Amino acid sequence: MKNKHFQTIFSTLFRKVPPIDYIIENFSLSDGDFLEVYWSKIPNHNETTPIIILFHGLAGSFASPYIQGATQSFNSEGYSVVVMHFRGCAVKENLLARSYHSGESGDAKEFIQHLHKLFPSSKLYAVGYSLGANMLLKLLGEEQKNSLLTKAVAISAPMQLDICADFINKGFSKYYQSILVKALNKNLERKYNTHNFESLINLKRSDVSNLRTFWDFDGAYTAPIHGFISAQDYYTQSSAKQFLQYIHTPTLIIHALDDPFMSAKILPTEKEVSKNVTLEVSKYGGHLGFISGNILKPVYWTEKRIIEFFKT
Repeated sequence: MKNKHFQTIFSTLFRKVPPIDYIIENFSLSDGDFLEVYWSKIPNHNETTPIIILFHGLAGSFASPYIQGATQSFNSEGYSVVVMHFRGCAVKENLLARSYHSGESGDAKEFIQHLHKLFPSSKLYAVGYSLGANMLLKLLGEEQKNSLLTKAVAISAPMQLDICADFINKGFSKYYQSILVKALNKNLERKYNTHNFESLINLKRSDVSNLRTFWDFDGAYTAPIHGFISAQDYYTQSSAKQFLQYIHTPTLIIHALDDPFMSAKILPTEKEVSKNVTLEVSKYGGHLGFISGNILKPVYWTEKRIIEFFKT
């Protein structure tokens, strides 16, 4: 599969995963909001069972094919899995006017600390996808030696957000932007039922439909509601690339050169990563694709690579 768009959309259209019987919990945050977390524990889960935390991408959830496929794959290897949804990304609307963004590492930090207290004898691993990957890398750089994770993997991370916002606004990539921004707008319009954004950030409900790019949406909502001066300020502070040199946790970054969401310019140089970071770049793979084999028997090889990395 050497076509980047086919790589990107194949699993969404064709990957069939048997239903997962998740155990659903709410995790209360220190600011009064909450996260929905979905557990898929192995049958013999005990106090020492290793746990993999999954951080989904923008507009993703437990229902995303890459999350469901990874969950079943990791369960089969003896890991219990928990999907930490970002605020408002599962079923329930989050309580506060704010939402989530690419640099929101505070929520994940709280949840990881919670897991460590609940399962002090279990090794904790993490896998981030796209937005979740950028957030995870940023968190690892912030935590440095204090990280509670044994190992981590970041897949298709938009490590320099302004470059990504520019790139996805060109050519066929605008198709992906359109889908994602429409989903963001829909969620924002729903939040108008409980929050007056015109008084909070001077954003009228009628203006939401005019937000068509990430620059538009992040400038009108993400930046002001989360305390950033502008979209550029948000992108600058939240991009993970600048945090890579401070990571102490063994970390694997998997990226494809043909990712239609971003330019290869976002990739770090050797001097920009710590000795604990391994960067593996594939010529093909699209965005969150990385499919080998063939159409009848596709192989989602990142899941095998992740397990290999965690077990060595």
